[in-house]
Amino acid sequence: MNLFQPARPSLLDRLWLTIRYPYDVIRNPLDALLSVPALSFVLVPTFSSYSTSLNLLFFYVTWSTLILSNSPLKVEVLGTLGIRLLFYLVPAFAFLAFDAAVPKLAVKIKEHGGTALPMGEEHGGVKGRWWKVALVSTANVLLGVAMQTSVELLFTKILHIRSALKISTSLPLPWSIAIDLIRGLFLREILSYFLHRYLLHHPDSPLTEYHMRWQHTIAAPYSFVANYDHPLAYAVRVFLPTYLPALLFRFHLLTYHMYLAIVSLEETFAYSGYDVLPSGLILGGIARRQERHLMGEGKGNYSCLGVCDFVAGTSLGDDALDDVREEAENHNVQEKVKGRAKKVGRKPKSRSRS
Repeated sequence: MNLFQPARPSLLDRLWLTIRYPYDVIRNPLDALLSVPALSFVLVPTFSSYSTSLNLLFFYVTWSTLILSNSPLKVEVLGTLGIRLLFYLVPAFAFLAFDAAVPKLAVKIKEHGGTALPMGEEHGGVKGRWWKVALVSTANVLLGVAMQTSVELLFTKILHIRSALKISTSLPLPWSIAIDLIRGLFLREILSYFLHRYLLHHPDSPLTEYHMRWQHTIAAPYSFVANYDHPLAYAVRVFLPTYLPALLFRFHLLTYHMYLAIVSLEETFAYSGYDVLPSGLILGGIARRQERHLMGEGKGNYSCLGVCDFVAGTSLGDDALDDVREEAENHNVQEKVKGRAKKVGRKPKSRSRS
């Protein structure tokens, strides 16, 4: 018996590490990312970096234990499920419960009032199809995880090549995470535009009818609508634009899960139907464009962020730049900046001698 060999974690230890992983994968690497000045301005400043080094050390131990005590595929699949559960399904169910429990309050913060209530008259009331939308949306999320798992099994078990995502005990550096996130979201924007426009809204595409008869029959968006679609249309509109960038650039698993968390939060809030959103400067414009696409019979706003629609001239209503200007005016960004500048430039008053 080797006395210096570390003891293998117990089943309860591994279960606890697995439960904590979706939180740790965002909390601790994000501390390192927030040390990059540009990203600390863009990202939501919810996480402090008071103990970055210690957190990263504990996270490295947690990550290494997970990788060494479980198969890479198991870590990838359970981590992906945890991210989707924590950042999409749980908030979507919470928003649905809130809308059902206090509809009078929910109407006041909904962009389209009672029309946007999942159990409102426009959706068939309490006995409407809100439950079907929630069920199909959840099933599609699980379908996405299953397709991701199938790709990994194809690569590693059948083709006997390296895994689709990089899985190792080493942690990616903050700059590599930032670069992968930026180019991943940029490529997702391009893919979502072309796949959505030409495969789901082109008159000659066989998928157009499926997409229009499923997602575009919803009167107004709520969070579960983000992933509510025919399974084939879901694969084209959501899964492929999200997963292909990670596959092409071969993201580290940690980077992929951070990227997936960003996408999940975007889906949750952009389709929520609320006019009060965190970081409204970004999410507010995304939400309005998604609403115009859904309620405008898919005649524009095909991309996620609106950049490709702005370039191609397919924006419905205000484009991405107009949304940024409007959000800036609503939040009085210019006035706040000028006020701070005046405070900084103000000279202390000198006391007059009597």
